[in-house]
Amino acid sequence: MKAAKSKKSPGAGSKGASVELSVDNVFDPSGLPTGPTGRYLVVLRDTGQKAMVKSLKSVAGLTAASSADFEGAVMTDKDIGKAGAMVFEHLGVAVVNADPNQLASIAAAVNDNTNPIISVEPEEYVYALQDWENQRQEVFVSPAGMSYLRGYRDGISALIDKLAGATSDEVAAMVGVSTAYVDTAALTWGLQATLAAGSRCKGNGIRIAILDTGFDLAHPDFVGRSPITASFVPGELVQDGHGHGTHCIGTSCGPRTPVGTARRYGIATDATILAGKVLSNAGSGQDGWILAGINWAIQNKAVVISMSLGAPVAVGGTFKLAYEQAAIAALNAGGLIVAAAGNSGNQPVGSPANCPSIMAVAAVDSNLQRAPFSCIGINPNGGEVNIAGPGVAVYSSTKMPAQYANWAGTSMATPHVAGCAALWAQNTGLRGQQLWNRLISSARNIGLPAQQAGVGLVQAPPCRLIKPPRPNVGPFDPIPFP
Repeated sequence: MKAAKSKKSPGAGSKGASVELSVDNVFDPSGLPTGPTGRYLVVLRDTGQKAMVKSLKSVAGLTAASSADFEGAVMTDKDIGKAGAMVFEHLGVAVVNADPNQLASIAAAVNDNTNPIISVEPEEYVYALQDWENQRQEVFVSPAGMSYLRGYRDGISALIDKLAGATSDEVAAMVGVSTAYVDTAALTWGLQATLAAGSRCKGNGIRIAILDTGFDLAHPDFVGRSPITASFVPGELVQDGHGHGTHCIGTSCGPRTPVGTARRYGIATDATILAGKVLSNAGSGQDGWILAGINWAIQNKAVVISMSLGAPVAVGGTFKLAYEQAAIAALNAGGLIVAAAGNSGNQPVGSPANCPSIMAVAAVDSNLQRAPFSCIGINPNGGEVNIAGPGVAVYSSTKMPAQYANWAGTSMATPHVAGCAALWAQNTGLRGQQLWNRLISSARNIGLPAQQAGVGLVQAPPCRLIKPPRPNVGPFDPIPFP
């Protein structure tokens, strides 16, 4: 789908999931589990949840629970039971605990067209790299370092001006020096660069699901917002014990007038927040938790699903069919998934952003240059970068008592795209694939190669409404699963 769309181109619950990658894959997760979890992801044809449950029983003797049987489609690992399975009805994906004989039976059924099983692949651990992001923040955007670089740049520009008799803007165009965006007392640089600060839209009536480490429900800037919440992390409430989720929610949905700071940092200020905890307070999770969160988001009619999470993908690697199935289900339901491309530097776009039907988001700095940590589009078939967002020195909310923080990462770029997507959804009434197309067609060309920034920097809709908002329209023309 990414190919068809420029790079590429549903939800109920369980628990937390993944996040980003380390530059050159040198990050040590400090004891957090990595690799396969021992469970498996089974992709099924959409034959209805009862038929999917029945097929796992008949093929492998697995007793399966369905998300349809749980209130609000919120299920957790304990609902699978030992040697069982859970089926996400909106996705056509199941997470299973299977012994070797059961696994062999499932694998054999993949080539049998008389049952719904399409594929089986191992579930893997994934984890957030917030500590790494903070470290890079200090290296690349410390105030002293930025002041020095700006002073050097300004001095060179002034000298060229004097010699050539050109204006600063003319010199910038000639030598490729751009004037950096800077945070002001009133606005973050990201809201300026994406034009979100000047948009008339506020995201009214649009639901944004942020699948991450949860949300600090006690944050004073969000009093009265009444978020819809669910945790898919075993034994943990949605309350954010990490800070990453609250930061992403702040960028995508923060208030127009924060109570604790004069600086506005949020884009879709009046959107409805769906906070799904798919990553633990330690910043780690599993594929099944993320898929449960996507299923829940679809169940709750999210128009945009934002995932600042991922796992490394090797050069020549491909996407997981389970995530692609989920992304297609979301598009067919009128939702759009945007995900972080990853922080592995000159390495391929990570999973699940490398799916054809998930919009992969790269990060740029305030000079609109590629952030050195931002993954690039190396692999084909969905492994391209689709679009870019502000991802360096991003000021937003975080867990109390810190309240606010400046962080860097493709994690920070992704909620910029999610927030702008919500504004476009309100502005035009577009949903699913049509919303994807509008984001791509309206992006700003910033002169970077597509491999680094896709079509360019995401932009918010203009000040005026293009047409009156209209409700989620459907049904959509189904996108077939490959």
